[in-house]
Formats: sequence, C-alpha cells, structure tokens
Amino acid sequence: MQKRLENKVAVVTGASSGIGRSIVEHYVAEGASVVACARNLAALEELASAHPGKVLAVGGDVTRAADLKQLVAETVKAYGGVDIVVPNAGIARVVSFEDSTAEACNTQFSVNLFGAIETVRLFLPHIRKGGSVQFITTFLTQVGFPGLSIYSASKAALKSFSQTLAAELAPKGIRVNSIAPGPIGTPLWGTVGLPPEVLAVVAGNVTARLLPGAFGGPEDIAQMSVFLASDAAKNIFGQEIVIDGGYTIG
Repeated sequence: MQKRLENKVAVVTGASSGIGRSIVEHYVAEGASVVACARNLAALEELASAHPGKVLAVGGDVTRAADLKQLVAETVKAYGGVDIVVPNAGIARVVSFEDSTAEACNTQFSVNLFGAIETVRLFLPHIRKGGSVQFITTFLTQVGFPGLSIYSASKAALKSFSQTLAAELAPKGIRVNSIAPGPIGTPLWGTVGLPPEVLAVVAGNVTARLLPGAFGGPEDIAQMSVFLASDAAKNIFGQEIVIDGGYTIG
C-alpha cells in the first residue's frame, strides 16, 4: 500500500454500508484518519472497532441541522480540521411521474442535494488548503430510467452545483469533483421500492448492457475516491468521473 493519504483527515457520510463504508476502509488503508457518519450508529461502531484509532463513529442524519453541527464539532475537537469531505449519504426511490409530488421530491432532494451541500458548507471553515471535496452523483444524469426522475434530478443538480463550487473554492486551495457510480452492487439497490421479482428483471436488463458483464463493486468507487483525494489528482477540478461499466456508451 502506498499510503497516499498519510496524515490526512477525512469525513465520510453514509458510511455504514456500501460505497461509504468502502471509502472509509480504503482511506484507512491509505493512511487517513476518518470520521464516519451515518444514521446506523451500531454499524459505524463496528467499523470503528475494526480500525481502532483510525475511525471515529458519529451517528447522525444529514437532513438534520443539529446532527450536522455535532458532526462538525466532534470532528474539529478530535482533529482540529479536515482535508477530505465526502458527503456520500443518499437515497433512491422509484416514483412514477404521477406520484412525483412536492413531498416525494423533497424526500430525495433533502438527502441527495441539500444534505450534501449543507455538509460541505458547515465544514468549509475547517477544510485545510489542499483539501478535496467529492460529491457522489450518478450515471443516471446521462440516461433516462423510468421511475427515477426525482433521484436523477437531485443528482443532476448536485453535479451542476459541484462544477460551480469547484470554481468558487479553487482560490481557497480546495478541489471539488464528483464521482458518478453506475450500477453498483450495494444495499441501496434493494431499497428503491421495487418487488424482488421486478428488481431481478431490471438487474438482468442492466447487466446485459455492462461491458464487464456484471455490476461494479463499492471498491470501484472507493479506489477512485482515494485517487481524487490524493496529491496525484492535484490538477483535477470540477470533473465528474463516471464509473459505470460502459453503460452510458452503449
């Protein structure tokens, strides 16, 4: 291991499973200390126990202002500041257009867009020069998928936001980029609201378009996240890196 993140401090939300958990594990392997946040505190404590002294578990919901303020306070108390912020927490729900009410939109936008933005905004005074902010978007900003218009729109807004924020924060010595996962085998896939038999058919149709012939893994996203957080990516600003097994080229 190259220890590309030696002496770095990172904050990762949505860290209890899937992509977030994998990012935490890869960061630790590369030498970083990580503050892991999610609603599932038990899972976070298990993660912290597996990496003693390297992972600080902080339970919280990114849609709750008090929880985010506590996350910032505990991080600053423990480490003084941060070098990497990955507001990974997100949700996906299949919702037909007919059911796309303001309330339905707010359910996903509150986490995927507003929660991510507010996480970074509150941490901004504590991000050290040379820092990296990484938003997690989706390949679905480039292709249409029935029932996921709200989810896709929330992530498309986040993509646009991150590009503008990259220009705004560059003078402060902070790089902002995005990673757009394609079909990834994580617990999120099973929470979109489709019956298991329908989900299996969708998975089969999606897999048929993937050049490797299989869904990607959380580690595919985590490895890119390590690279973007490292000094090797010091000249990359405002980019969205799509990791989708070739789905969007076919």
